[in-house]
Formats: sequence, structure tokens, C-alpha cells
Amino acid sequence: MRKLHYLLIALLLVTMKSSIAQQAPLIQNIQARNVLSLNGRWNYIVDPYENGYYDYRHEAFDATTSGTGGFYDDKKPKDKGELIEYDFDYSPTLNVPGDWNSQVEKLEMYEGTVWYRRKFNAAVKPGKRYILYFAAVNYEAHVYLNGKKLGMHKGGFNSFQFEVTGKLKAGENFIVVKADNTRHQDEIPTINTDWWNYGGITRDVFIAEVPDTYIADYKVQLAKNDAAHIEGYVQLNGNDLSQDVTLNIPEAGIKTTVKTDATGRAVINIPVRKISYWSPENPKLYSVNVAAGTDNVSDKIGFRTIQVKGTDIMLNGKSVFLRGISIHDENPLLKGRNRSTGDLKMLLTWAKEMNCNYVRLAHYQHNEEMLRLADEMGLMVWAEVPVYWTISWENPATYQNAENQLTGLITRDINRASIIVWSIGNETPVSEPRLKFMGNLASKARSLDNTRLVAAALEVHRKGNEAIVDDPLGEKLDLVSFNEYAGWYWGGDPSGITKYNFNIKYNKPVVITEFGGDALSGYHADANTRWSEEYQEALYKNQIAMLSKITALRGMTPWILADFRSPRRQHPVYQTFWNRKGLISETGKKKQAFFVLKSFYDELEKKYK
Repeated sequence: MRKLHYLLIALLLVTMKSSIAQQAPLIQNIQARNVLSLNGRWNYIVDPYENGYYDYRHEAFDATTSGTGGFYDDKKPKDKGELIEYDFDYSPTLNVPGDWNSQVEKLEMYEGTVWYRRKFNAAVKPGKRYILYFAAVNYEAHVYLNGKKLGMHKGGFNSFQFEVTGKLKAGENFIVVKADNTRHQDEIPTINTDWWNYGGITRDVFIAEVPDTYIADYKVQLAKNDAAHIEGYVQLNGNDLSQDVTLNIPEAGIKTTVKTDATGRAVINIPVRKISYWSPENPKLYSVNVAAGTDNVSDKIGFRTIQVKGTDIMLNGKSVFLRGISIHDENPLLKGRNRSTGDLKMLLTWAKEMNCNYVRLAHYQHNEEMLRLADEMGLMVWAEVPVYWTISWENPATYQNAENQLTGLITRDINRASIIVWSIGNETPVSEPRLKFMGNLASKARSLDNTRLVAAALEVHRKGNEAIVDDPLGEKLDLVSFNEYAGWYWGGDPSGITKYNFNIKYNKPVVITEFGGDALSGYHADANTRWSEEYQEALYKNQIAMLSKITALRGMTPWILADFRSPRRQHPVYQTFWNRKGLISETGKKKQAFFVLKSFYDELEKKYK
């Protein structure tokens, strides 16, 4: 019966293909183009019954013969007798980018449909193409331009776009977006998460102008385990696909011209004479220009190698310890998704103050600007997709969704030197269907990019005083990376956890992707009193002592940099819908454990110099 259910879902996907297929392939570095920002105030209508999408027979307006009747028409009465039961002009506004939960008190816990509308003026030039770009909408977005549907997108954290050439008008236009953050079992992520389900248009929106034939994608990175060659490709999109493409890196003395083939693709392979390699100590970025015909794109790119040798992680051929911390895409001070470069930089600056050289951007795709800042600030990155906890492992549509999100992440960020790990998931339970699902994701990641490490946050299992890591998925990964919560969810109080030893099956570098415990900032007691800063401080001291016994330990990202909101965390005194495992409070105050980790990282920095 279950297989029949999933077969029907697969058939439904085929019928939906007409709208999904209209999504344009992601353009590399699209924000570097000539763009018209659509950020700002958008009118919105809350629609829990989806009256703007379905008629009273629950048939979608945009699937009817006329294709009219929904809120996306932004219709006005023709005369005083016409009945229209919505009006965007008189509706309130939300700021974009931003989530609705933190902007409107009555929507704080709302999950469902909200309609957005934005009017704007555009200049349309002959010989140019236009791309409507969304950096993220959570979760399912139906997008309409001037009353006509462009398509639908699923995925709350990855970018998507539609070509609007021929649909965009010179003068006034309007965009309507149906955003629905309802959780579903078969989606990515699934129903059950430990973070706030912020709904809405949470990242930038703009229209990009490109030539008729443009540079759609490029990769300019050091070859796999080879610091002496830059390898990559350039991909054109348009009618004139056979062109000369010039790659210019003036500061490195590199300039080369290659010819694209009939599909618009050209392969790059350039010897490197002298180059300054990117690292946390030297986050060197080069100005890189790619030109083809009337199009050219500039980027800032760093060059480094990352590989595993035995139990060592090698950055530019030198063993490195990943002094890290986990981060959510949330500003604790303002309660909501990060809205600006300032929000993002604040979080990474806090990590640098702790002497981190590495961050885990959990549990989903973070803002592209976050990766560019990590490049500039010298922070290595673990980048992840939200294959989280218990997924519908046997549903082909669920797998395709996960693969699409992974592909989008790698496509968008493939030129970011800071990213050293592609993560395919977090805390997924061992089973044969899950092994196949995750194994296929690992293979997909390697097929898209063979220059970085592939990992996942695994779980431990306990027997007596042993914490056992024996997950068959580990065979397919480059790191033994796992979460463990000794001293909080198991193992008794902090003083007793040093008796535990780790039995790890794989002879690979060990990276602890999570450990920690909650502390309410400003609550002080003895080291055995839960929720106190002293308890969290003792937990960190004893975790460090326990983990230091692992000879292959090469990194950690404790959970988590800052307190964040979660509906799962309901204690009325200590949590109040906040996960308090942060080392920094929601007011920006550093807890005592922050300084324990910083001291440990200071010593590690000396050791690995």
C-alpha cells in the first residue's frame, strides 16, 4: 500500500512538471548583474483557508480554463456592484526580506498561506533577458507576474528563479507570491524540527538583466588535491553558444581564452605559477573576471585545497583542527530570520571572538551572503541541506526534493573557498532505505563537486560506558562526524561524563558536530543544577576532557553559538520557546561556557601553528 501511495505521488509530480519546469536554471553570482531590487514593503493577505487559491469546490483557480479568480489577479471591481472579497491596496504590509512570524504579533505561530503583492516599475530593453530571482521563500511558493503564473517552487532555504523575458512590461508591473510554510511529512525538512518555522519571503528578491546569451554558470577552483592547477568550466545560456570565453585573474597573472562547444560549455585547466592560498590566517580573495561576447561577470574567489589523509584534515597540505561552532540563520537580538549583512556579520564576528576558524551552518542552506562573508573573514564552513531526523526515505518525490536542494546549494556556492564540507543531513536513524537515500545524496554531491569533503551529522549509540559510532553510512563519508549530548540527554551530570570512551569504527578524522546543554543567561547556581550557567560551564569543561581522549579528533562545532527560538522548548521558566544551548544569550550576553570554549581554542591554535 505504501509503495502504491508513493507511485501516485510520483505520477502527480509528472503532472506538475509543466509549472516546475518553467524555473530557470540557477545563475552563478546573479547578484553581480544589473539588478532591480524588489526588497521593501509588500502588501500581504493572511489566507488560512486558501480562499485566494481554491474555489468553493476546492479546485485551484489557476488550474481552471479561465485561470482567473484567485488573489494573484489583484483584481479591482469594474463597477460598484461587482463582488471582490480582497484588496491588496488596503491590506497591511510586511518587510521583504523578512518572516511574517516576527513582524506581526498575531502571526507569531501562524503556519499556512500568506499572499504577498508588490507593484514596481521596470525598464525593458531590446536584446536583453530578464530573470526574477528569489533567494528564499519558506516553504512552498507559487509565483505570478501580472496575473500570470510563472511556476511553483518547494524548499524554504534555497534560491530559485524564473525567466520573465516577454512577460515583464515596460512601466508598471505587479508580482504576487503565495507563500505557504505548512509542514508536511514527505517534504524536506519533514514535520518535526527543532527550530522556528519562519514563513514568508525571507531573503532578497530582484530582477536581473542579462544579455541574450549570458554566462549562466562557472566554476573557478583549484583542482582536486592539486594546488598547482585551476580547474573548472564556463556554461553559456542563449542562442549564440559557440563563443570565446576569457578568464582573467590579473593579480595572479592569469589570463586565458577558451572556446565553448555546441552546448555552450568550455572546460578550464590552467597551471598556477604563484598564488597566495586562502586560509583562516590568510583569507586571500582574488578578483576574477569571466567574459563572453557582450557579457562579463566579476567575482571574488579564494583558492585552497582540502583533503583527508588518514585521520588528518589537510588544508593546503597542512593538518588543521576545525575550531568551530554551530550557527542557525536567526538573529537572536531581533527574533527572526537574518535580514541584512549586518545580522550575518554579527554572528560570524561572535564566532571569531571565540577564536573559531570554522562554522557549521546548520541545518539548512544559509544566505549566500553568509558564505561570501565567511570567505572574507577567514572562516571554514560546513554547509548543509535539511535532511533532518525522520524523512520519508522510500518516497521518490522526497528524495528528488532533497537532491534538488543539494544541487542548488552546490551550484550556488561552488566558488566559495570557505566551504570545505557538503553535509547531506543531520541525525538520521539507521535503516536500509535511509542508507540508500543518504548514500545516493553522497554520490550526487561528489558528482557535482569532487574537491570538497562530504559528510553528515551521525548519531552515537551507547553500551555501558562506551559511546559507539558504527553507522554504515560512514563508509560513504569523508569524516566521522556525529552529535552527542553526554551530560545533558544522557550520561548523568557533567562530573560523570569523563568516564565515557568512544568506540569508533572508521579510521577517519573525527569531527563532533554537536554537544552542549541549556543555560538561562544570568541564572547562577552550582555545577549540578540544570539550566544554570555553572552547569553549562562544567559540561563544556568535562566534554573537552572526554573528547580529548579521541586520538583522531580533528574538529568540533558545539551546539550552538546563540540561543534560538523553537516551539519544542516549552519550559515556562527556563525556555519559553527558546533553545537555551547558545553560548550567547538572546540579549547578546556571553555565557560562562563561551570563555571555556575560547580558552580551549586558544590552546589548540598554538598546537596547530
